[in-house]
Amino acid sequence: MSFQPVVPIGGYAGWRFLERTMERQQEVFNQSTVMQRDLDYFAEKIGDVRTAEDLVGDYRLLKVALGAFGLQDDIGNKFFIRKILSEGTTADDALANKLADKSYFKLAEAFGFGELGLPNTRDEGFADTIAEAYRTRSFEIAVGEQNDDMRLALNLERELAPLAEGSSSGDAKWFSVMGSEPMRAVFDTAFGLPDSFAALDLDKQLEVYRDKAEAIFGDSELDQFADPEKREELVKLFLIRSEISSGFAGYSPAQTALTLLGG
Repeated sequence: MSFQPVVPIGGYAGWRFLERTMERQQEVFNQSTVMQRDLDYFAEKIGDVRTAEDLVGDYRLLKVALGAFGLQDDIGNKFFIRKILSEGTTADDALANKLADKSYFKLAEAFGFGELGLPNTRDEGFADTIAEAYRTRSFEIAVGEQNDDMRLALNLERELAPLAEGSSSGDAKWFSVMGSEPMRAVFDTAFGLPDSFAALDLDKQLEVYRDKAEAIFGDSELDQFADPEKREELVKLFLIRSEISSGFAGYSPAQTALTLLGG
């Protein structure tokens, strides 16, 4: 049986444990025979792939490709994935550009099937880049099987910093959060927003996100989360609120307030 990540407790204390042990846990997890076999196959075969049809037609290659972008649940949606890949990202009307979930855009962009010239599958280091992303995502999924809040926190750590540091406009960055189900789950929980919030008009959601960020963190811009300390504050608030909402330890209102203030 392959190694399963150890998350002995939930909440912020569990997160701190995972942070301290993650490097070693990932190292052991990556030694899985099944994973290494899949990645060896990918490295050997991906250079021969020229079209979206080639990739979608090979289950083992597609498994790694989708898994690297957190899209492993789409392994059976071959027509949809083929369309995403074959249309690429250059054309404004390409399907990847229309979807709120930008994971599909990143998949299509990485492989480059719909662009001029040859795809990226033969580029030096391509297989290694996809393999590293696959290992990271696979570890997050395995952690999620122990505690899904920890998976969401890991995803946030990986996705939020490059988004915050990017050159997009302030509003575009918040819209990217809205389009990412895992990041949105963290922000909505940390900000104390109800499930029905996602049904509001997008411009209204943007206004609320900015107001909440300003009230809690002192800044309405997503750029602030380029700072590791700010990201840690966000993760801490998310995990505490999530634990409280689950009825952990029978928190009273006073205990809730003290927990949020002092952690």
